[in-house]
Amino acid sequence: MLTRRQKHILLKFFSMFSVIRGYNILVVVIAQYLTSIYILAHDKPLKQVVLDLNLLMLVLASAATIAAGYIINSFYDSEKDLINRPIKSRLDRLVSQNTKLSFYFVLNFIAVIMASYVSFKAVIFFSLYIFGIWFYSHKLKKMPFVGNLTSAILTITPFFAIFMYYKNFETVIFVHAIFLFLMISMRELTKDLENIKGDIAQNYVTIPVAYGEKTSKIMLTILAVLTIIPTYLLLYRFEVGHMYLFFYLSFCLLVIFLFLLWQSKTKIQYLILHNILKFIILAGVFSILLIDVSVILNRI
Repeated sequence: MLTRRQKHILLKFFSMFSVIRGYNILVVVIAQYLTSIYILAHDKPLKQVVLDLNLLMLVLASAATIAAGYIINSFYDSEKDLINRPIKSRLDRLVSQNTKLSFYFVLNFIAVIMASYVSFKAVIFFSLYIFGIWFYSHKLKKMPFVGNLTSAILTITPFFAIFMYYKNFETVIFVHAIFLFLMISMRELTKDLENIKGDIAQNYVTIPVAYGEKTSKIMLTILAVLTIIPTYLLLYRFEVGHMYLFFYLSFCLLVIFLFLLWQSKTKIQYLILHNILKFIILAGVFSILLIDVSVILNRI
């Protein structure tokens, strides 16, 4: 049996894990390695990629920066989250704001130290990334369009770090990036619809607050239609192996998404839509394995 003190420590651990969304960070780490192995450094031996210390430092620096970003975002959104996510908010509040801020600065410091192992350019990159996340959480998040665009850019920035490291400028990489950017943009706008009550209460001028739910739905429909362009290119202009299964699945799910979107009015309905997009993004990460199912055997 755990003592009261041990239970208290365990609860604080789960609280901090909830604040930094450890599950999301794990997915980003996996995505960065899969992207490196199958897309950005597909011509290099598997061991050379997996055992590359520079890549490891970039991935760990990304993880630390993202974790710090979730902390500062939680710090600024604490009142709004009481309305939008009351259960999660109660768990997050088990750790004091001072403790969260201490972790925020420590994680950012660790990220810069790890980046310094790679190069001075990496230090500059992550310093700007850290500032960008803070400025977004402090100011830009409350602005329609600018907040959504910035959030989508910040989400794919860790992959840009890996992209710059390998300096692989193949067109297919940009097409993959466009598809991901559109999906993340859709997720951010859907999240705004889901959190509209809290945003209104805390004076966040998001797109649904400023322009209404109908306009937001029209924008989501346009973004969904735009995903057809990179999907078509990846299916018929580039070699993606068995990953074509994912793009057919994502197309079907987006059709369902659009059908449900125009029927949705409540928070729970928007939450379902948000989860559909999260599933597409998560499935996209692991479907990278389908680009070449024999890569593990052929590149050792």
